[in-house]
Amino acid sequence: MNQHGEPSHHVDSVRTYVGVLIALLIATIVTALVATLDLGPFNIIVALGIACVKMMLVVLFFMHVRYSTLLTRLVMIGGLMWLAILLLLSFVDFGTRGWIGVPGK
Repeated sequence: MNQHGEPSHHVDSVRTYVGVLIALLIATIVTALVATLDLGPFNIIVALGIACVKMMLVVLFFMHVRYSTLLTRLVMIGGLMWLAILLLLSFVDFGTRGWIGVPGK
């Protein structure tokens, strides 16, 4: 709150937004270039890494989470932890599919 009782809002400069835009465009180009490479089992890891960087840029700058309250940050961290749990369970499921034989095959 400012001195008049109104909520204070931080406004980023145009230069900041242009920098984030350029970073997002470069990350998109890198994603497209990495998709043409054969990295073996690391394709998914690299793609998810780049996607996480792009997601963090959007969340921090365009959604203004870096200027938000502690509760908002905790909710964002909780959402990211839940996403990590779901991805981990998916990777474990995918990685263990060949361990037990399928009857009838």
